[in-house]
Amino acid sequence: MFIPNIIEEVRQQTHSLQQRITEVPHREDLLMQTFEQLNTSLEELHVAEEELVQQNEELFITQQKLQKQSQRYQEIFDFGPDGYLITDVNGKILEANLAASELLSIEKNIVIGKLLIIFVPQEARREFRNKIRCLREQTQLKDWEINLQNYKGNSFDCEISASTINDIKNNCTGIRWMLRDISARKQAEAKMRSMELQNYQLQETSRIKSKILSVLSHELRTPLNAVLGFSDLLLRLNRNIFNSQSINIVETIIRNGKQLLVLINDMLDYAKLEQGEVILKLQQFNIEELINTVVEDLRFLANRKNITIDTHINIQNIKVTNDPIKVQQILTNLISNAIKITKTGKVLIQLQESNEDKIIITVKDTGIGISEADLKYIFQAFRQINQTTNRTSQGTGLGLAIVRNLLDLMGGTITAQSVVGQGSTFRVELPRTVIS
Repeated sequence: MFIPNIIEEVRQQTHSLQQRITEVPHREDLLMQTFEQLNTSLEELHVAEEELVQQNEELFITQQKLQKQSQRYQEIFDFGPDGYLITDVNGKILEANLAASELLSIEKNIVIGKLLIIFVPQEARREFRNKIRCLREQTQLKDWEINLQNYKGNSFDCEISASTINDIKNNCTGIRWMLRDISARKQAEAKMRSMELQNYQLQETSRIKSKILSVLSHELRTPLNAVLGFSDLLLRLNRNIFNSQSINIVETIIRNGKQLLVLINDMLDYAKLEQGEVILKLQQFNIEELINTVVEDLRFLANRKNITIDTHINIQNIKVTNDPIKVQQILTNLISNAIKITKTGKVLIQLQESNEDKIIITVKDTGIGISEADLKYIFQAFRQINQTTNRTSQGTGLGLAIVRNLLDLMGGTITAQSVVGQGSTFRVELPRTVIS
């Protein structure tokens, strides 16, 4: 019961009692009744007073909570990381937080009352007006990216989200705006697109290069094979007729032609590897026999330089499953390179087991060695230890690149260690069984 109602009731009861006292002859009894009713009314008034105090206390607590909540929302608004604005339905700024002020490069007290559209470039203002009109009907606008200009005239990329403020009749009375500077993200995206384009161009360049190498190798190899064939035939048919000088000339043609054929084959192999055209022909074979075969084929090169070439086999199971032709190519490249760069000393080929699933082939030489600066580039295509025009080692610089690509295809690895003037060690790790 409300206090005014109780007071009015007590007043009416008092007035009624006064009338009765004047009208009734037995006033003493009536006076006692009056006191009792007054006492009852006073007690009800006291209860009502207690209820009023309690209501006031509850109202005060509720008011404090509302004030704290309002303060919390105001702090979130003022110190939010993004720019927050409140405008009327036409986009006139009514409130702005600190981040919005900094984003627009204008003081908070100055930005109030300005139209948000003044920060929109001229060419985008028609679209901005359309967005506001649509916003009044759709009530929300999310993640609209637009280029804005701050008060100093500097442009920045901005992401805008907005929602309408509606009254109890659901009429739009204002708009809440969130402005987020996405310039850094846009720059990162542009850089990423540029890098993707560069990667695509590099891949395309690599593809074209590999295609050129492939075509060039085919076109060179055909006439070169004819030159070698006819030269060999010419020498066999006329060895008894030719004098020693003529024989030397033909043998020189054959020797240089074979060297050129090796280079062409390297380029063709590399082009096929780059284009993913190499397919392993897997079969089980004796790895020890293969190593010994390659060593014996290359021993004449070592003998010509008075270099010792040895093997050391320490393996229980000599059977592996791989492409023997490709493994032979890897070994030939590594061992011939070791012989080529070794002037004195020896070349040692070791075979051992890493575990039951892997084998390790090591090629060690006592050659010129490789500097630390060059060591990280030796598996790159067309890269040789000596890049000068007067280098003594012949070749395209594709041998180690081919070795690495073949090992990648087999699921193997290769590492190199070297000391200048002391020699190099190449360590190949291969799975015992290659799975296609």
